[in-house]
Amino acid sequence: MAEYKAPLRDMRFVMYDVFNVAEQWSQWPAVSEMVDAETADAILEEAAKLASRTIAPLNRSGDEEACSWDNGNVSTPAGYKEAYKTFAEGGWSGLGGNPAYGGMGMPKVLAAQFDEMACSASLAFILYPSLGAGASLAIDAHASETLKETYLPKMYSGEWSGTMCLTEPHAGTDLGIIRTKAEDNGDGSYDITGTKIFITGGEHDLTDNIIHLVLAKLPDAPKGPKGISLFLVPKFMVNEDGSLGERNGAACGSIEHKMGINGSATCVMNFDNAKGYLVGEVNKGLNAMFTMMNYERVFVGIQGLGSSEMSYQTALEYAKDRIQGRSATGAKNKEKAADPLMVHGDIRRMLLNMKALNEGGRAFSTYVAKQLDIAKYSKDDQEQKKAEALVALLTPVVKAFLTDAGLESCVAGQQVLGGHGYIREWGQEQLVRDVRITQIYEGTNGIQALDLLGRKIAMSGGTYLETFLSEIRNSTSADDEFAEQLLPAVDKLEELTHKLLNQAKDDPNLINAACVDYLNAFAYVAYGWMWSLMSKKATEKLADGTEEKEWMQAKQITARYYFKRLLPRFESAALAALSGTEELYALDDALF
Repeated sequence: MAEYKAPLRDMRFVMYDVFNVAEQWSQWPAVSEMVDAETADAILEEAAKLASRTIAPLNRSGDEEACSWDNGNVSTPAGYKEAYKTFAEGGWSGLGGNPAYGGMGMPKVLAAQFDEMACSASLAFILYPSLGAGASLAIDAHASETLKETYLPKMYSGEWSGTMCLTEPHAGTDLGIIRTKAEDNGDGSYDITGTKIFITGGEHDLTDNIIHLVLAKLPDAPKGPKGISLFLVPKFMVNEDGSLGERNGAACGSIEHKMGINGSATCVMNFDNAKGYLVGEVNKGLNAMFTMMNYERVFVGIQGLGSSEMSYQTALEYAKDRIQGRSATGAKNKEKAADPLMVHGDIRRMLLNMKALNEGGRAFSTYVAKQLDIAKYSKDDQEQKKAEALVALLTPVVKAFLTDAGLESCVAGQQVLGGHGYIREWGQEQLVRDVRITQIYEGTNGIQALDLLGRKIAMSGGTYLETFLSEIRNSTSADDEFAEQLLPAVDKLEELTHKLLNQAKDDPNLINAACVDYLNAFAYVAYGWMWSLMSKKATEKLADGTEEKEWMQAKQITARYYFKRLLPRFESAALAALSGTEELYALDDALF
């Protein structure tokens, strides 16, 4: 595998040049004294060192050794403890945490770049601290002051980690049928009993305590999702002085043997009258949990991006070094027996697909992270509400499309290497195995597509979509290089949406049948906008006489490639979405 090199130049370009986040930071009181471009650059540089020097060297060895389970105890692969200690001591666990409880208070835009670097380095490793960061979000937003003061400082310091416990053996997407129960002890605590599965980091040897956020139902709770409450359940009880007390009734029954992310412990967690504490209001646990899950879903999308960036770097290095065949226009390396793979059109196609999807995905995830920051920090109510609407609309797109593109790019990187991509030496086969989970957990990509079309668009009457399309139209002038391709695509997306919503009035199966193709169509237009913005900024930089002439020209060329070779995928996705459901339901189940 190639040595990971963080794409810092591209991150800075997207953050500062395309989306101008440093100026926004200066306008927000909660952020202005915490971070500026200089501070952010220093954080990015240190993050790049951490990713490449500390985390990345564990990726392959962690996969090969994997986690082990012994009588309820889980051991992580060799080197994980030391790397985690370095991670925690650097303050990375609290990067986006509330400063009132010891967090660094950095904006999500900056945290998103860190997330990508860490995911490129080792997806399995970063899952341990990332779940703690996500749990901290829910605690900070919904828990009592006592719980915040007790748990957040230790979680931000990395001394304690966290989990989210939703799924049960019989209840995955349909959380309304969970059976885990909670009984009120009358003293502010609850006894939690039940089994949760697929719990990332449910048990491990990296931290002194593990804080589980558990969905459960009280005896008199309403049926369905409206009867779910959220509880904080520590592995070890916490004494009044902050020290750790007795072991709680939360134990790991086993760990899963998986296709990938083998260095990450995926646990079956058994709660046997485990003492827990209510987070948020009774029967409103999903509302509290989704505070965490919206951020987590953006993070999962970035996992797909980080994996595909590593695949691209490996494939590019290999394609430049590996000599096979001759160029169609004549030998390029006459002194050697063959030319590098880079001379071949199909190799260049795969690499440019990966480059265009990676850089488009980086811009898109940064844009959504920016909206999360606006929603959190802006003092302008109208601006804040607009950002909230955009986050609601775009979160399922980030989660689903970046992970679908991540698998596509990891497979493409494997294909560039040919047989060498299929063996362990270059690491491409591990990337394919690891990235596959990103399309499944935190809500499968089919569920994300259903959320986009069936909830965010249909239930809002299309107003969320109109907000986003207006953003594109208002930022695209007629003389922009790609306006004649982008703006008609925007119109077609709007038309597609209205047609589907009208068809759905007479066909209850339509939304579910069309939603995945619709999400893909939506995403290709969104990426088109990202590439239009990036190309426009590169053009401005060239006109100003930038010293990075070749780098900016590469942006322009890649943008042209995207519009010629990838945006046309919109048309096929739109046609598929409009194809109806007749054939889907005409075939009897017995004939499948």
